[in-house]
Amino acid sequence: MKKFELIITKDQHRERLDKILISADADWSRTQIQNLMKQELILVNGEVVKSNYKASEGDVVAVQIPAPEEYEIESEDLQLEIVYEDADVAVINKPKGMVVHPAPGHLSGTLVNGLMHQIKDLSGINGIMRPGIVHRIDKDTSGLLMVAKNDKAHKSLVDQLVAKTVTRKYTALVHGHIAHDKGTVDAPIGRDTRDRQSMNVVDKGKHAVTHFEVKERFGGIYTLVECRLETGRTHQIRVHMKFIGHPLVGDPKYGPKKTLDVGGQALHAGVLGFTHPTTGEYLEFETPLPTPFEELLSELNNN
Repeated sequence: MKKFELIITKDQHRERLDKILISADADWSRTQIQNLMKQELILVNGEVVKSNYKASEGDVVAVQIPAPEEYEIESEDLQLEIVYEDADVAVINKPKGMVVHPAPGHLSGTLVNGLMHQIKDLSGINGIMRPGIVHRIDKDTSGLLMVAKNDKAHKSLVDQLVAKTVTRKYTALVHGHIAHDKGTVDAPIGRDTRDRQSMNVVDKGKHAVTHFEVKERFGGIYTLVECRLETGRTHQIRVHMKFIGHPLVGDPKYGPKKTLDVGGQALHAGVLGFTHPTTGEYLEFETPLPTPFEELLSELNNN
């Protein structure tokens, strides 16, 4: 059981408690807060309150977070494409439509289930739900992921991500005509205040930088870009391209309602580079666009 405590400030006086708590932690949802209140795990000045309670300056709010349930994750033969593997790391080409790690209600068919079948050893730093997982890409984004096979390698790869020395390049098809050949989006990303399941550019968000370069233009309607991540925030490319008025084609969350039906955002993690945790050698890998993505581009060229 984790415990969290905060004291209501002058600026928060008369605000609803559930809104204050949602703002306090980006991983908390309104539903989660309300469930904790029903379980009497959120107290104000030692007393149980309702979710619509309006806080007063100086209130002491105590939150107890139950420990997550443990699940048994089974290995599955998902025939993952292993681009590279040695004693410390592996690089996987994740297919579009595959979730990276299990979660309650979705315990099978994930990259982790496949890794447990095909790779003998995986780092344990992230626990049983995310063995070996150093970073993620979205379910409907295809492409390269690095996997750690021991805890030393895991720490090294995470440190490289923090230091922004990992090369991550994505190919994306976006709506609209981007006139300039290159650009940088430097805009902080955090939870959308109106939709806690989405991310957005917000004033108090985390530092986020995406560099992009135009690769091809399609009749002023679509543009193919290569995006290089300097930081790695949740949904970063999808949010940043929407922010500059060029949402990804097929994106069900951040794209327009009228878009090409490509089964999710047209986004592929095509280039991944990092320093090997043991040898110190810089390794870089590249994988071509999936066939449906290539066919989409060919179709646009022929129109």
